[in-house]
Amino acid sequence: MTDQPLPESSVDHVVFHVGDAHAAATAVRDGYGLDVYAMSRTDREVSVAVGAGGIRLVFTEARTDDHPAAAFVREHGDGVADIALRTPDARAAHTAVVSRGATSVSPPAEHQGIVTATVGGFGDVVHTFVERAPGIDVRSLPGLTPAGGTQERASGTGLHEVDHFAVCLEGGRLDPTVRFYRDVFGFATIFTEYIVVGDQAMDSTVVQSPSGRITLTLIEPDLSREPGQIDAFLKNHVGPGVQHIAFTTDDIVRTVGLLRERGTEFLATPDAYYRTLSRSVKPSKHSMEALRRLHLLVDEDHDGQLFQIFARSTHPQRTFFFEVIERLGATTFGSGNIKALYEAVEEERSR
Repeated sequence: MTDQPLPESSVDHVVFHVGDAHAAATAVRDGYGLDVYAMSRTDREVSVAVGAGGIRLVFTEARTDDHPAAAFVREHGDGVADIALRTPDARAAHTAVVSRGATSVSPPAEHQGIVTATVGGFGDVVHTFVERAPGIDVRSLPGLTPAGGTQERASGTGLHEVDHFAVCLEGGRLDPTVRFYRDVFGFATIFTEYIVVGDQAMDSTVVQSPSGRITLTLIEPDLSREPGQIDAFLKNHVGPGVQHIAFTTDDIVRTVGLLRERGTEFLATPDAYYRTLSRSVKPSKHSMEALRRLHLLVDEDHDGQLFQIFARSTHPQRTFFFEVIERLGATTFGSGNIKALYEAVEEERSR
């Protein structure tokens, strides 16, 4: 293994531990236009996998009290339990990151040409390294039985990849977590931002794999300010976890329009945002009228523009939701969008 512990790594799939796998998978299938592509049912668990393009979400429900999903749901409710990473050599990746300080959760194991190994990440979220022999379908995982569906293209709604994960951390845990992903996983810091909204504030740092295909936005509340949405997540989730997952699209106006038709609700953006927007950013693709009508946000960095919107959380404790993002060259996150998105979530929380 070289100094780079995760060469050519990318997001393989995301595992949610949930109380009802079929209900959770159906909600995402219906709301976001993803396909059910695999299932499993044993004495210990039920799993349903949905996805399209590079998006693969596996919802796992425990059927015994000693299953890891049972403990996770008791502690946190439904949520992301595993951000699995595809790598050319799962055994070497496991050895490298454990030697650098990661905790081994499951040693390397091979099943029908698929090698997996798991290490600890943040809170109760783990990372499973996945390596597949040549010719094995990228959707294949040990224990899952194919159930049809296609993933060779984007979904019918235009969603096609995971752009990033937003992670809420306790106050004081941001810097140690950044160091962990930098020193253990070889990630680099690509963006930092301190956001103030009224009497609240948060610190965020974005870390990214050398391949540019795994991005974590790490967020902690400023404990010297009034409690806000990050504090609420940590309280309701009972500790750190994934607040949202962003899906990419090549046409956010089309995608959000289609998702709304499917019943997916999104957070509103005040008209004042668009009145001031014209003085700072001129959208290079979508019309201002379309942005205002769909409540879409636009910002830019030194490489280009990006458009974003948050879906309204359907989680009983409002601890998880999805985001839709379109990038036109932008490689980081616009400061104006981060503040606007934070304010939109705060307004929704206050309601």
